[in-house]
Amino acid sequence: MKELERALNTEQTSAQTPAAPRWRGRPRHPVLRALAMAGVFLCALLAFLLGAIYIICKGPSPAARDLFVHTVMETSAAKFTARIFLSAEEVQAILDKNGVLETDEVTQAGGEFEEGDARVPKDTIELHDVTGGSFKGKMLVVHDPSRVRVAAIASFDPEGKGQKLEQLVADAGAVAGINGGGFADENGVGSGSVPLGLVIQQGKLRAGGMDQEYSVIGFDESDHLVVGRMTGREAVDRGLRDALSFGPAFIINGEAAEISGTGGGLNPRTVIGQRADGAVLLLVIDGRQPQSLGATYQDCIQVMQEWGAVNAANLDGGSSTQMIYQGETVNVCASLYGPRNLPTAFVVDQAEEGQE
Repeated sequence: MKELERALNTEQTSAQTPAAPRWRGRPRHPVLRALAMAGVFLCALLAFLLGAIYIICKGPSPAARDLFVHTVMETSAAKFTARIFLSAEEVQAILDKNGVLETDEVTQAGGEFEEGDARVPKDTIELHDVTGGSFKGKMLVVHDPSRVRVAAIASFDPEGKGQKLEQLVADAGAVAGINGGGFADENGVGSGSVPLGLVIQQGKLRAGGMDQEYSVIGFDESDHLVVGRMTGREAVDRGLRDALSFGPAFIINGEAAEISGTGGGLNPRTVIGQRADGAVLLLVIDGRQPQSLGATYQDCIQVMQEWGAVNAANLDGGSSTQMIYQGETVNVCASLYGPRNLPTAFVVDQAEEGQE
C-alpha cells in the first residue's frame, strides 16, 4: 500500500513539473519566426539606406549631395530625407544655387509660323523615343498647333476629386494628352481637384486672380505657345485661349534659360514646347526606375533644343508624368498606385475630317 502511494505521488509531481521547451531561445511558431526575420531584414535595410544617405549628404562629393537634395525636394512625399542629416538652412542653400534662374522674359507676340516640311500633312502626329544618359522617354510631335488645348475637370472643388488623364482625354474626345499644371498635393496624397495658379479655357479665366502674377504656359488665339510670368489680367488681355500654370520656363524666344549648379534633380518630367513652324512638342520622361532614373532641367532643355523648340516650359512632373496616345499610356508611370488624379491636362483634338 505504501508503495502504491509513493508511485501516485511521483506521478502527480511529474505532472505538475512543466516540460522543458523544445525551441528554447527561438519563436515556437513559423509565423513568428518569419516576422522576426522580416524585422531583422527591415532594420538592416533601414540602416543601409541611412548610411547611404549620410555618405551622399556628408561625403566628399558636393555635386552628388546637391543632386540628391534637389531630386528628393522635387517630390511630394520624400522631402524629409534631405533633412535627416542636413539642416533646413543647408537644404535651402543647395536649392538656391541649383536650378533654373528666373527671368522676366515673356514670349513675344507671334507672327506667321515658318514654312514647315510640305511633304508632311498638317494633321500628322508623330511619336518618337527619346533617350539620354540617365533617362528614357517619349516625344509627341503635333504638327497642327490649333489641335492642342487645355482640358480640365468640371469644378475645382476642394472637397471634390480630380480625374485620371485617360478620362480627361476621353471626355475631351481627344486623341492624345499629357498631364498639365500643378495642384494642391499635401504629402503626396492630394485629391487632384484644386489647381495651383491660373487656368484659362477657351479664353475664360477659370482659376487664379486677375491681378496676381503666375508662371503661365498656354496658347493664344493664333496658336502660338506663350510662356513667361504675367498676371491673370495680362494673360486675358493678351488673348490666351488655353493656359495653365507651372514652370520654370525652359526656352523663351529661342533663348534657353540659364542653369545653375546641377540644373535640378533626376526625376520624371513633362515638358511642352513649340517649333518655329508651329509644331507642338509634348515630352514625357520616365524616372525613379532602374532603366530610367529621370532627367534634370538641363536635360529637358537640351532635348527641346535638339527638337527645334523656340519656346518651351516645364509642366508638373514626378508621379503625375503621363502621356496618353490613341487610348494607351505610352510611358511608364512612376506612381506606385497608378496614374494620379489631375485637375488639368493638355490634350490633342482629333483631326477635323478632310483636314490636310
